Amino acid sequence: MNPDHALDTDELLRGTYARLLPADSITPEIAGSLRYARLVADGLVFAYALDRPTDVRILTDPDVESVGLEELGRAAYENLMRVPVTHEEIPFEGTTLHSFYGDSHFIGSQALFLSAAVRQVTGDSLPHAGALVVMPSRHNLVYHPIADGTVVDAVNGLASYALGAFEDGPGALSPRVYWWHRGSLKSLTAIDEDTRSFSIQPPPQLLGLMKGLVRLDRAGRLATRTVAEAPAPGLAELTRATAESIAGLSQGPAADLGGAFASAVAHAHAHCAADPRAAQIGTWDAWATAVQLGCALFTGARTQDCRLGEDLVRQLPATPAAPPADARAWLDALYLAIVCREGDRIRRLCQVPLETLRQDDSVDAYVLCWIDTLQAYFSERDSMDGVVEKLVAAMKTSGPDEVTHAPMEFVNGIDYQPVALFHRLVAQDHDAFAETLAEALTEHGAHWGESAAPRARVALGPLAMASLAFDHGFPIAPAQPYLPLYLLNRERIEEIPSPCPCP
Repeated sequence: MNPDHALDTDELLRGTYARLLPADSITPEIAGSLRYARLVADGLVFAYALDRPTDVRILTDPDVESVGLEELGRAAYENLMRVPVTHEEIPFEGTTLHSFYGDSHFIGSQALFLSAAVRQVTGDSLPHAGALVVMPSRHNLVYHPIADGTVVDAVNGLASYALGAFEDGPGALSPRVYWWHRGSLKSLTAIDEDTRSFSIQPPPQLLGLMKGLVRLDRAGRLATRTVAEAPAPGLAELTRATAESIAGLSQGPAADLGGAFASAVAHAHAHCAADPRAAQIGTWDAWATAVQLGCALFTGARTQDCRLGEDLVRQLPATPAAPPADARAWLDALYLAIVCREGDRIRRLCQVPLETLRQDDSVDAYVLCWIDTLQAYFSERDSMDGVVEKLVAAMKTSGPDEVTHAPMEFVNGIDYQPVALFHRLVAQDHDAFAETLAEALTEHGAHWGESAAPRARVALGPLAMASLAFDHGFPIAPAQPYLPLYLLNRERIEEIPSPCPCP
């Protein structure tokens, strides 16, 4: 630790790097001269290191004081960001891991500033939720952006890689998996010191986020590179799958009505790829079938025919009212009923107990507050002041400090847009509604990009709010992307079999 020669300021500023060290490398004998160093996560200490032609040495308190902590910190960060890095994408069980590696002793230390390092090396930004990252040695780090449900598989892949590389490679740093979030690192790895066994124990916030991401992914709501690269199911395939799922409902109460509804929603959206105005009868039939299944899922229904095309009819059997704890599926069902002007189904859906939907532990509070707002509005159980109070609660709970289950990119781009539109609707502000609707459609397009996923075709929530506004006399521009014209303006509306009487 002792310098071989006196270090001048220029030498320190040119050659000092921010450095991660194993916590157990800071022995009691040297800790007294490294008071500036700090523990940044389980097993990791942050310090400054001077890279010289013949060695790398950790700076002591006098070294740091000779330059000044702030100035040295700025130089150490800039030097670290200039380290040459090779980036490689590693396919792993349906997802992708990203590896940074090279000859430098400081590549693993870039995990301290992972967001900046990723942006510099790849040109991409990390999601608001951050990334999982491992730094098994000082020469490499591997990370996975927390953007979709593949995070669950990525945890296992990273844990296995980190342990193996830590044991095999030179310059070992840490065998742990960390969560990089908002500039800090948190260990997910629990180590039993007696048995030297390892287990992954994500903190509650990350567990909630993972659960939310998996549910969003399975419902086809997230636009990720995995989704973009996967071949989208064709309309014929979706038609066949929906018909089979409805036919399977006759097998009894264990049949998957929720799965049939999800298939019908995808089928309805997919029709709008070739028929973006919803001008064809086949498109209407698909939307009507989705309405029928959504209402049946939450409120029950009598036996009725579901049309999936001119010559393709499947019978929905009598269905008891047994609403599942699936808040976003309920929103889909209500949005569909609003778009198709199914007043009776809207009322029935708004009678589904909110306490049932509150049992869905994959959604954030703002989703439930939004449902509460809509139920109050359509059931007229509250005054308009009461509806506005619930709306304000939905808006307040959708901020980044409140959201723990959904990625903020999805919240801002998709989930919050109907809330913002409803705000303009109840305020009777025609101009603001038009501006907010344009923003919502822009956000929808930005979220989905070039994806061929069915939900990319229609902005369902904004379409529902625009349909409400249209019926209230708001001037809605007729030719807008993601808003099928003949659903919006009611010209394609035909009779849908009534859900009553219920069994």
